[in-house]
Order: sequence, then C-alpha cells, then structure tokens
Amino acid sequence: MNSKNQQKNIGNPQGKQEIKIADNIPGAEYANAMQVNHNRDEFQLMFLNVLGASGRVGGKIITTPGHYKRMIAAMQDNLKKYESQFGEIKEVAGVSDKEIGFKG
Repeated sequence: MNSKNQQKNIGNPQGKQEIKIADNIPGAEYANAMQVNHNRDEFQLMFLNVLGASGRVGGKIITTPGHYKRMIAAMQDNLKKYESQFGEIKEVAGVSDKEIGFKG
C-alpha cells in the first residue's frame, strides 16, 4: 500500500493479520451510488455505477450490524483525516434524488 494512503485495521485491533484477495476479484469497481437495505440480522450494501438513465451493480456486500457500524466509524475517521489534509469535500448532487432500484 502506498504510504500516502490512510488505512485503519478494523478487522483485528491487535495489529497484524494476513489478508488475501481471491483470484476471481480482478480489480477495483467504480461506484457513484449505493443502496443500503437491512433486516434484523444483516445489512446489504449494493454499489452501483449509474450513468444517465441506466446503470449496473458493481458489487454487493452483506455484513452483520456490528461490522457495519465499525465500517461506518472507520469511514468517518478516514473522511475526517482526508478533509484535514486536502480540505472540505463539497457534496455533489447525486442520483439519490431519483428513484433507482429493481422493480418486481
């Protein structure tokens, strides 16, 4: 990992842990929208790449409420560090104003 990047280990508070990437994960996916759903036992995060009137799902993560809360805390911490280094991020108008989803 590049030393300029900020990383927080949320999986193992003691420190070192070997993380492997599966061979079927070819690279990064760009997402400019996200849908979050939940039930009592899990949160489902669907990352979308929306362009114009269409889009596609780039990835889907299902996790427990406890892990979801730790991920949010890690993202808030990283955002705070980013803004202290590069300045405040202006929120852009997104696709959240439009209805996106699968119709049954």
